[in-house]
Amino acid sequence: MNVWTPYGWKIMRHVDTYIRKELDSTGHDEVYFPLLIPETEFNKEKEHIKGFDSEVYWVTHAGLNELDVRLVVRPTSETAMYPMFSLWVRSHTDLPLKTYQIVNTFRYETKQTRPFIRVREIHFFESHTCHASEEDAQEQIEEDIVILENIMKQLCIPYSLFVRTEWDKFPGAHYTVGLDTVMPNGRMLQIGSIHHYRTNFSIPYNITYEDADGKHEHVHQTTYGMSERLVGAMIGVHGDDKGLILPPPVAPFQTVIIPIISKGNADLIMKEAEKIKDMLISAGIRTKLDDRDERPGSKFFDWEIKGVPLRIELGIKDIENRAITFARRDNGEKGTISSEDVVPGVNMILEAICENMFNRAWERQRANVVTIDSLKVVPEMTLRFGWCGSEECGRRFEEENDLKLLGTPYVPEEFSGKCIICGKETDKAAYAARSM
Repeated sequence: MNVWTPYGWKIMRHVDTYIRKELDSTGHDEVYFPLLIPETEFNKEKEHIKGFDSEVYWVTHAGLNELDVRLVVRPTSETAMYPMFSLWVRSHTDLPLKTYQIVNTFRYETKQTRPFIRVREIHFFESHTCHASEEDAQEQIEEDIVILENIMKQLCIPYSLFVRTEWDKFPGAHYTVGLDTVMPNGRMLQIGSIHHYRTNFSIPYNITYEDADGKHEHVHQTTYGMSERLVGAMIGVHGDDKGLILPPPVAPFQTVIIPIISKGNADLIMKEAEKIKDMLISAGIRTKLDDRDERPGSKFFDWEIKGVPLRIELGIKDIENRAITFARRDNGEKGTISSEDVVPGVNMILEAICENMFNRAWERQRANVVTIDSLKVVPEMTLRFGWCGSEECGRRFEEENDLKLLGTPYVPEEFSGKCIICGKETDKAAYAARSM
């Protein structure tokens, strides 16, 4: 379970801010449900239980008293929220119901834990929606993908959308779309998922509405979830041997000012540094003035590790030249900005950093895909190949190659070839990779 340091928590909070902005702007309402779920509610959706019963934490006692009904420590919130949805939804005028929450969930992962990537207390975003029809729910899936695009643009994280296999979809879902990004070692990291439930949860939880003709129907539902893996993805996708490289929208400090003090000029340089800091902060640019009694080189090193996008250096020559010196963290580029244009100049550079990080990451994601028609050599990349769609061939592929079958593209691709396992002609492309 993570202990979030102040710097790391600032990053996570900025990520949450963009999630909230996108959800609020699309008509979702933020809610907050209890951490503990009665076993009676948890048991109502048997397929859900089958997926989580080996991973949940149980509360069995209150003090010294054994509970009549055990409580599950929330692994995800369907079974906590949907009993309430059955009360909130009465008429077709109550639909769509669009909610979300940002909470902690708990799963007892049996695999080795890894910070941000595989943890047992998960900082989690989840949206839950109810709709009058399967078609309306599908429109919500399309909206979720637009929300994803907007959020990932701020984080500069590339991603692929794959419809998961039947044996790998979320328990209780009609289908699941996995959101995957390539890490530096060529492995895929799932950073989120979107699920279409149809009525698989509304039937056991009796979430119904009265339509315009007075007939009662079960709602169709969707969910959408992402976690602190987004932070792990940013670290992996963008970082280098010097440390973090943070996208400007989520960096705790977007720029840091390093005074280059020379003998007899300390007061003048610090006064000018304070002035620049105040200008940038007033313009909404998160700025840190590093006035520690340390060598400039030591400060450079510290802020490079922390991934601050833009470093500003200010010495006596800069003041005399009415300029500031800058260094970009993403590509190491250095240059100067006129003192009169500090705010627009810094904004322009931050935008350029974001664009460069976004484009560079997407180039790596696309370059990591290779199409194969044989399993004689399996490179450490994302593999694209023909698949007949059968579970037998899919499972055999995974078992024989120690690879995860990511599924088929959410946006269908043209393909003509043979199933890589059984050799049948197929027009279905599938993707696989080693996973984190």
